[in-house]
Amino acid sequence: MADPRTLRRSPLTDVDMPTSERVRLRELPFLAMVGVRLDPDGEAAMVAARAVGVPLPTSCGDVASTDVRHVLWLGPDEWLVISDEPPAALLAALANPLVGHHAAVVDLSSNRTTLELTGPAARSVLEKGCPTDLHPRVFSPGCAIVTTIARTPVLLWQIGPESYRILPRSSLAAYVSAWLADAIVEFS
Repeated sequence: MADPRTLRRSPLTDVDMPTSERVRLRELPFLAMVGVRLDPDGEAAMVAARAVGVPLPTSCGDVASTDVRHVLWLGPDEWLVISDEPPAALLAALANPLVGHHAAVVDLSSNRTTLELTGPAARSVLEKGCPTDLHPRVFSPGCAIVTTIARTPVLLWQIGPESYRILPRSSLAAYVSAWLADAIVEFS
């Protein structure tokens, strides 16, 4: 049987990422991503919270984190857990405790890639193609939402005052990164 690690290839392997003093774009490939769906008021939510290490976020845009895991609220009964641990380990850590509960736990690691946009001009770059109000009074560190960039659906997560993670579907990653690279030019 083929070793899947040798077959893994980022959708952005051959893409040059722009860097300047005011903004930097880079890919964080192969982060583990597990989708969780369950009744937020049921026993399964408590079991999932213990498995992740933090209570599941309950409001739009909320993110709950431990040192190694981040839980992003996607909907009233849906979360995305992101980690740099091996995908199989994250999946097992979440799925095994939920056996026998009404819940869905799915490995989505290959579904998206992660782009990180940082620097004092990062928000200005995003504002060129994102309809969401990114002003700090509305969208601040620890916030994650589904939105669009250049009319492409993405998960946008602000991780710091000048740092964002953009999670496009793998099939759209080259387009999103090319659009961001073009938007960065004026800040170089």
